[in-house]
Amino acid sequence: MMIKNPLAELFGKSPIKPLQEHMEVSASAADELELFFKTVIKGDWEKADAIYNNIRNIENNADDLKKDLRLHLPKNLFLPVPRSDLLDLLTKQDKIANTAKDIAGLALGRKMRFPESMQPLLLEFLSICIANVHQALKAIEELDSLLESGFSGHELELVERLVDELNALERKADEYEVSIRAQLYDLESSLPPVDVMFIYRIIESIGDLADRSQKVGSRLLVLLAR
Repeated sequence: MMIKNPLAELFGKSPIKPLQEHMEVSASAADELELFFKTVIKGDWEKADAIYNNIRNIENNADDLKKDLRLHLPKNLFLPVPRSDLLDLLTKQDKIANTAKDIAGLALGRKMRFPESMQPLLLEFLSICIANVHQALKAIEELDSLLESGFSGHELELVERLVDELNALERKADEYEVSIRAQLYDLESSLPPVDVMFIYRIIESIGDLADRSQKVGSRLLVLLAR
């Protein structure tokens, strides 16, 4: 039986729902990258531009949600968790949407072309990093249940397990990043040096999606430990 947290009932309007909504929007920005890169690989720049604009609009939406939550987050003593923790978690979530927009903007701005032999691994790497984002989203989605349970019991164990799985996924993303960097290294001599430099940058930024997702999970654990 779920134990009601009297602080949560006293607080009334929880900041958790808008925080979860922000994470959902951030994840949707990352989702768009899969279709974006498939379109870039085909060289369909008109469609890639349309997808980039969609990602930019999603990122703007995430920014609006962030500002609204910051403005309306109460400063009284009845927050279920420390205000500073929530704001820090929000900032980490927001960087996921920002990173998605930056990746698409860079690839579109330079009309980047990726060597055919590395395209399958690039898409697999991207898919793993987006899976990291969704694993972080799953953990954030449990926050309201955690609040109701008083941050204890089965809900606490569930979130800790989700974060453990997130850490394992991030390690998998790191392995993919090492592999695709090695593949690009082997191709370097056959490619224009400037193109190589920017492909490395895209690889690093895709990896950042996984890193930032892991930081969301780590921050969540810190919040639970208080």
